[in-house]
Amino acid sequence: MNLSFPLAARIPAALDVRDQFPGIGDWAYLDTAATAQKPQAVIDAIARAYGPDYATVHRGVYARSANMTERYEAARETVGRFIGARADEIIFTRGATEGINLIAQSWGNANIAAGDRILLTQLEHHSNIVPWRLLADRTGAHIDVAPLTPDGAIDTPALIALLTPRTKIVAIAHVSNVLGGIADVPTIAAAAHAAGAKLLVDGCQAAPRLALDMAALGADFYVLSGHKLYGPTGIGILWARADLLAAMPPWQGGGAMIESVAFDCVTYAAPPLRFEAGTPHIVGAVALAAAVDWVEAIGVERIHAHETRLLAEARAALAGDNRLILHGPADSAGILSFSLDGVHPHDIGTILDEGGVAIRAGHHCAQPLMAWLGVPATARASFGAYSNADDVDKLVTGMKRVRKIFG
Repeated sequence: MNLSFPLAARIPAALDVRDQFPGIGDWAYLDTAATAQKPQAVIDAIARAYGPDYATVHRGVYARSANMTERYEAARETVGRFIGARADEIIFTRGATEGINLIAQSWGNANIAAGDRILLTQLEHHSNIVPWRLLADRTGAHIDVAPLTPDGAIDTPALIALLTPRTKIVAIAHVSNVLGGIADVPTIAAAAHAAGAKLLVDGCQAAPRLALDMAALGADFYVLSGHKLYGPTGIGILWARADLLAAMPPWQGGGAMIESVAFDCVTYAAPPLRFEAGTPHIVGAVALAAAVDWVEAIGVERIHAHETRLLAEARAALAGDNRLILHGPADSAGILSFSLDGVHPHDIGTILDEGGVAIRAGHHCAQPLMAWLGVPATARASFGAYSNADDVDKLVTGMKRVRKIFG
């Protein structure tokens, strides 16, 4: 096998932002699908929000609290603009996982009953399986699973064929966290609505890579995670159509989500506050807005194009080993999963780490997909705005060493 490849000469210098990420240096960080490194602009926003600007929101009558409230609500506006939605349709959550659980427990409990059907796909992250399994167990609903095409993309016609009048919700990943395939969301949305179902989309891997417009996508619910979008952990968003939010009951109780409280009667605030009980992750929201500003300044289309070029070069370089299997569509979005015959992905990850290359090795919270692939785990390299040709060179060199060690 010859893994030498003139990568630096063949990849255009589309992006040069690496020096804005103090956590990287010379490290070949190829685990962005798990969590993105943070640009200095986000780190500075966190430090300022916890430092000279810090105060609570929605309660204080003093100036700094009022200022922080403005910044918190401005963050809602920023995220709304980023995904093509109204600010009052943006709910801050702890992440995409909490957003999906919120829908399953609020909308799901109110709208799904025994005999109803929930439609998922074979490639979903556990966060888009387990909440629905819990709901199905509570209600007696049934879960249907749409198959994949041979290259690991959602089989859209097969998914549509599974829709029935009893299907209440379809829940899919916009971009697979393992294989990187991009779902045809508008087509699936139209088919779901024609069957009388709602559509929830897990946008964790899409938001850092694809331009989003909720109206164009046609979804009813959309979730994303801040830490995959170059922002902090512990913050994410749930977007839902305003009419759906208005009809949904609260899922948690506490301060901020009420209008009035008495022991015999509670009235609730209008969305989005109805779904944000307690003191929110103030700094997380402010820093998420900073991350969105950073991504918009670079251009999400440029980031996607940059990652696509790197991914194509990595696939071409690694394809020379007939013992190595590249999983997923060739046009995947910034994510490359692979297996090497006779070598466990954990061993691959350990050896690559010795050479300063960080990848993910495991089932990636997608065990049903691993069963479909016929492997217990895969190695996964995922790219970000800060990735460059040297990172791919180091990955290729590291895989040469893996093959040498294991014969």
